Amino acid sequence: MGKLLWIASYPKSGNTWVRSFLYNLLHRTSAPADINQLNTMALNTSSRRWFEEVASEPLEELAPEELARLRPLAQQRMAASRPNAIPVKTHNYLGDWFNVPLHEMALTAGAIYIIRNPLDLVLSLAPHRSISVDQAIDFISTRGVGTKMASSHMPEVYDTWSNHVASWTAKKSAALLVVRYEDLLSQPLSAFGAIARLVGAGGDSENLGRAIRHSSFSVLSEQEEKQGFREKPSNAEAFFRVGKAEQWRTELTPDQVRRVISDHREQMTRFGYVPAEYV
Repeated sequence: MGKLLWIASYPKSGNTWVRSFLYNLLHRTSAPADINQLNTMALNTSSRRWFEEVASEPLEELAPEELARLRPLAQQRMAASRPNAIPVKTHNYLGDWFNVPLHEMALTAGAIYIIRNPLDLVLSLAPHRSISVDQAIDFISTRGVGTKMASSHMPEVYDTWSNHVASWTAKKSAALLVVRYEDLLSQPLSAFGAIARLVGAGGDSENLGRAIRHSSFSVLSEQEEKQGFREKPSNAEAFFRVGKAEQWRTELTPDQVRRVISDHREQMTRFGYVPAEYV
């Protein structure tokens, strides 16, 4: 039985980008990996498949608390599917749902947590969820927020952006790597190199550089444009939007900036996200 390596983030924070990098890195690809094959390398903790395998009756007939009790069993099934460490995508906060852990620590090898400036995150989240920017700002500040069960996914529990960040980063651990989205953009060799070292693949600089190039935003965006991306919500125009930092400076109003900072100042301060003019 393997153990689970969580690729964790709040939605629209770079999770797909990191998973693409890992696929290219670990498979030593000579050409960019197909974005629609990422799930063959990194599992999804919210995929219905794992829950259906351990459920004794149709999932639609179960109450939320009964679904919650299936999660540890589903994660045991994931761990049993491979002999080594298994990358697993998660957008859930690190906590409980109906008094059941959303992540089974006994099965955990470690975690890569990707964090993004919420001022930019809301600009990506709005079109992703087909809501306004003001609604996205409200969304990331709403306690207990998440998603409902769908045809291919189980419910996810995000909580507020601040609580999500704090839940994953409050306790330091050698098995936890926290990576800022902005550092992946501005310092790719250093930031992606840290990820490569965590998974035991940091000794080959040529492979590292190639994996970074093969998972660049331009490559991912071009693939989506040519062949589509299975993870894109049906009502979203595109999954890969802009992939830049500091967009908020031209896209958000001062009032919107103040709202985000007011709701999330503590965690934004921890990670250097409060602009000097708003300190």
